[in-house]
Order: sequence, then C-alpha cells, then structure tokens
Amino acid sequence: MGATDRDLVAALRAELAAIEPARACDRRAEALGLGPTVATREPSVARVAVRLGARPVAGGGRSTRRFAFADAGTQSFDWDASAEHCRLAWLRGLFLARGSLSVSAGRSHLEFVVPATDASRLADRLTDIGLPASGRVRRGVGVVTWKGAETVGTFLRRIGAGSTGGALLELEARAVARALRGELNRVLNAESANLNRSVAAAGRQLGAIAILDADGRLDAQPYAVRVVAAARREAPEASLTDIATRAGVHRSAAQRALERLERLALDEAAGMPRPTRAANRPGHDVGRIGSPLA
Repeated sequence: MGATDRDLVAALRAELAAIEPARACDRRAEALGLGPTVATREPSVARVAVRLGARPVAGGGRSTRRFAFADAGTQSFDWDASAEHCRLAWLRGLFLARGSLSVSAGRSHLEFVVPATDASRLADRLTDIGLPASGRVRRGVGVVTWKGAETVGTFLRRIGAGSTGGALLELEARAVARALRGELNRVLNAESANLNRSVAAAGRQLGAIAILDADGRLDAQPYAVRVVAAARREAPEASLTDIATRAGVHRSAAQRALERLERLALDEAAGMPRPTRAANRPGHDVGRIGSPLA
C-alpha cells in the first residue's frame, strides 16, 4: 500500500480502538476478542488493551509491545449465548488484534489470521451475522478473508467504524469513485467500439457504392436503395439512423439497402455473375421498402 493508503487504514483502526463500550459485557467481549495476550506495534491498540485491563509483559521486542490479561487463557467467548452487541464487540477486539486491512490498488481486502483450528469456526460466526467469509489454512495458520469494498465497509461499520471519525467515509468515497470510473470506462470503451464499427461499415459501404456506380449497376437498383446510397455519400460519417432519416425510410430498410450494396459489390469482386433485373422484382426484400422501383 502507498503512504496514503496506510494512513487511511491506520486512521480506521484508531477509530475502532477509540470506541469505549458503555456495557460491561461489551468491554468483556472486546477483551476476549483481543485474546489472552496482545502483541502490537500500534499505540492505539496498546491503549485499548490497557483500558480493558491488560498489563504489560516482557518479550515484546524493540518495536512490539506485549500485554496480558490477568485471567489469560482461563476465559473464552461464548458466541452462541451472547447478544448481538457483544458479538460485534468481540469481533472488534479480534480485528484489532488479528485483523489486517488492505486498500491498495483501489481494492479492499480484509483478513483475520487465527490459529488453524479456529478458521472454520470464525467463518461460521461471520456467516451468523450475515457476512460470510472464506477461510483456509495458509502456512500453518488459519486465514479468513473478505474481498470487496461493500462487504468490508459493512463489517467495519457494524463493529463501530465511522462513529468517531471520517476514515470509513473516505474508504466508501473511494469505492464509489472507483465504481464510477469503472462504469465510465465501460461506457467509453463501448462507445469507442461502436464508433470504430460504424467507421468501418461506412468505409465498406462507400467502397461498394463506388464500385456499383462505376459499372452502372447502381442506377439499376430500386429507388429506395439509390436514395440510401445517395444519403451515405452525402454524409459519410452519419449513423444508420441518420442515413434512414435523410433517405426518408425506416432504419431497417436503410440497413437492408446498405447490406444489398455491399453484397452486390462483393459478388462482383468474387467473379460471380451480375444479378439481373429479375432480382429487383417487387417481391424482393429490399424492394418492399415502400418506394417505387427505378
């Protein structure tokens, strides 16, 4: 992640660490989520551990501080018997102790690193609150992950992000901006592709008209075909709808007329015999455009 991304993640974690639950059960649940011992480099997480009753212990290293709760290892969180607010408090503590968030390259990725035996149980618990996650074992540890700004944002908001600062709003604003850019790019790409196809089709049609005009076959075509050909010549860059309007025919009729011109020119290039006037009899599909034949 870039410096700006890291700052945003740090701000989000600081917001969560700054939450002080009013209920004693929530404070207890958050402490249990942090775990019996906490090793952290983040001052905000160290402060929340101390606030919830942990004490510093040796072995933290130069940049890492370690804390332990007095009843370390003797208590566990009863998910099934706990209220929703206690579950969310426990998840907040778990995220601060074992969770990480990445927002690099415009994508959001949140994961919990837990003992391998706890991964499937954590995934089931997240499913219980309507946020199913994928769990796996990676290099001997359990990893439970979410990908996607919407799911990550929903989880962070439910555990309290956004209640004490604006970091979550910034994350959501980035997601919206990214979605808008993606949609704009799709629209521009589609328009560019349509324009390229239109230019290529116009080039083929003008070439076909030139071939048929040179050998006199254009004058032998039905009136509607001739007026569509004239409209194409007058407006090489016009769309099919514009050509139909200029020629005074339906769009489908203009399309059939242009296809007929291309087909006749291709037949000539392939050495096929030229169509006779019988091909222009009233029952022919292009002749049914509604205009009199030549």
